[in-house]
Amino acid sequence: MTHFGLICPASTGHLNTMIPLGKELQKRGHHVTFIGMLDAKPRILAAGLEFRAIGESEFPSGAIAQCLTDLGKLSGLAATKYTINLLKESAVVILRDAPTAIKQAGVEALLIDQVSPGGAAVAESLDIPFVTVCSAVAVNREESVPPHFTNWRYNPAWWARLRNQTGYELLKRMTKPVKEVIAEYRREWNLPIPSVSTDRFSQLAQISQQPAELEFPRQHLPQWFHFTGPYHSPVGRDAVDFPYEKLTGQPLIYASLGTVQNRLQYVFRDIAQACEGLDVQFVMSLGGSLEPEALPKLPGEPLVVKYVPQLELLKKTTFMITHAGMNTTLECLTNGVPMVAIPIANDQPGIAARIAWAGAGEVVSLNK
Repeated sequence: MTHFGLICPASTGHLNTMIPLGKELQKRGHHVTFIGMLDAKPRILAAGLEFRAIGESEFPSGAIAQCLTDLGKLSGLAATKYTINLLKESAVVILRDAPTAIKQAGVEALLIDQVSPGGAAVAESLDIPFVTVCSAVAVNREESVPPHFTNWRYNPAWWARLRNQTGYELLKRMTKPVKEVIAEYRREWNLPIPSVSTDRFSQLAQISQQPAELEFPRQHLPQWFHFTGPYHSPVGRDAVDFPYEKLTGQPLIYASLGTVQNRLQYVFRDIAQACEGLDVQFVMSLGGSLEPEALPKLPGEPLVVKYVPQLELLKKTTFMITHAGMNTTLECLTNGVPMVAIPIANDQPGIAARIAWAGAGEVVSLNK
């Protein structure tokens, strides 16, 4: 039996990936402890996993939720910059507090989310093995593949490669504060500073819940990179009441902008207006951003709820309108549900571009 530690952001999309992995390890007889911010604690304990808190002074209970609320009011480059600053603050906490928490818990190996900066340095400083988990789109850089934060389509032409290089240079400049924090700790721990960003990922195994068919053609992934398919499970998810008795049996259009970028009320209005007059039933989830009663009356009077039991509702769904978060995208693919993607920020444009490239849906830009 091995004692595994899990490190990932305390947000729904990442927890929905990491908790099922932890439960599967536990099912196979291993000991599993989550190392993270207090906002993740209720879900971790509800899933039957152990929890060790880090960053309690900077991120007391509710702090991450407030950060995500603020992020949800932004879009585009502004949202990306906010996210990078949050990653920097998270890196400080992981690098400072995680080593002690890991040693006290007796963790012997780590599963580290690809966007948990500093996690690899912590594992190397403790000389314990770790696996990189790609909960969202794989961010391994490759000249022929557009950066994850862009909506650029794949194209092997020389000009597209030059375009991609420009995008990666912009990302390098934007993420410089995060890298400087990590480099400071690496120097203190006498660890080498990676020459390229992908060197911070595991050289034992990198696992991505993307199916290979949802990724642009790759030529330079390491041999220990594995496209596995989704890890989705109802385990660790909150039970959600849903008025199934109100479903009419008409073809069901379901819209959700996820649990973070869901504060743009005009988008909900425009989606409802587009569905008005169709011979369908329209269900809209607000992702917890506000109570349905607080939303102005929408065209067509759709069924509006705060949350939905998404894994169950997608089994009844004909068509999905989504922000192109990775979990929702994969859940739609699992259920054979075509999508219209309206990406808002961070890696959503990149996922939306992959949806269109794979033929699983269409993309509508936010400004349209």
